[in-house]
Amino acid sequence: MTAIHPSILNCDIAHLADELDRVTGHDGAPGADGIHVDVMDNHFVPNLSWGLPVVEAVLAHSSLPVDAHLMIEDPDRWAPQYAEVGCHSVTFHAEAAAAPLRLARELHRLGARAGLALKPATDIAPFVDILNEFDMILIMTVEPGFGGQSFIEQMIPKIERTRAAINAAGLEVSIQVDGGISRATIERAAMAGADNFVAGSAVFRAEDAHREVEALRELANAHTH
Repeated sequence: MTAIHPSILNCDIAHLADELDRVTGHDGAPGADGIHVDVMDNHFVPNLSWGLPVVEAVLAHSSLPVDAHLMIEDPDRWAPQYAEVGCHSVTFHAEAAAAPLRLARELHRLGARAGLALKPATDIAPFVDILNEFDMILIMTVEPGFGGQSFIEQMIPKIERTRAAINAAGLEVSIQVDGGISRATIERAAMAGADNFVAGSAVFRAEDAHREVEALRELANAHTH
């Protein structure tokens, strides 16, 4: 099932509630499938965004599931707090976690879906044997840290390898892509095997954010396996 998760990294944060409303379904139109919140600590990535207070504000002002992407050091310590406050999905980076399998199980115990994120240069191969511990694999299609970057085409084979590994294991694990997702790139990512798409600039900088979500979904659905 294709999912579109707008990233608030590119929204007008001074009007957060209004921006959330721009992508929420109404009058019979479905809207976004979730809200993606990028948490950055200025250590794991060279940027500082926001943390639990903003996540809690999104939870309070939106009916959509919150998808937290933790680009932070020591997620083993901090990630469970995002599950505890009510995030539907908590994704942490393979490069930062000391015990990814244990952390995934802790997130599940707390009632959240567990996601494993990989930077562009990180291979999926070392994690193939524990894919069953995760609900989602996030393949970064830009270097994490800043919105508005261009999609890295070399990530297409990595998406394909990840989908092949998931299928070979008979698992129902989602593949999320994040970075440079727009009408120009979403079809190629869907054809490669992605089914969950994070779009920031493409959605929140559009004149009609709700319509942009629909356009992206239509393009992805036409090419999702």
